Amino acid sequence: MTLRPFHLAFPVHDIEAARAFYGGVLGCAEGRSTDSWIDFDLFGHQIVTHRDPGAKPAAVVNAVDGHDVPVPHFGVVLTMPDWEALAARLEAAGIRFGIAPHVRFKGQIGEQATMFFYDPSGNALEFKAFADDANLFAR
Repeated sequence: MTLRPFHLAFPVHDIEAARAFYGGVLGCAEGRSTDSWIDFDLFGHQIVTHRDPGAKPAAVVNAVDGHDVPVPHFGVVLTMPDWEALAARLEAAGIRFGIAPHVRFKGQIGEQATMFFYDPSGNALEFKAFADDANLFAR
């Protein structure tokens, strides 16, 4: 089966702040847009920011490998070189991490590089990478 792009639409408080973050900081190419929504290409996947000034980010966390992981969150599983490049790009941009770039589950089958950060509207994002993609769903 050929992997197909996913589509995710989510609320943001400010369309221009979303444009600056997703387009500028993350480097996502912009697709169609209006004054109330923007399509972005997030590593080949379609995300759409929709203006909702009253949206409130969730404040739930679950403990994972000694860290409080925000729920909900979204992101992409990258190759290790792409993950390292993104981590460096975010650090250079001064992005404050909720969970700084690191490797979790060290020495276990699910070992992965991960990082969490928030967009200007408080939406949580996680980007991760596996040294071996075959371990993505391994138990």
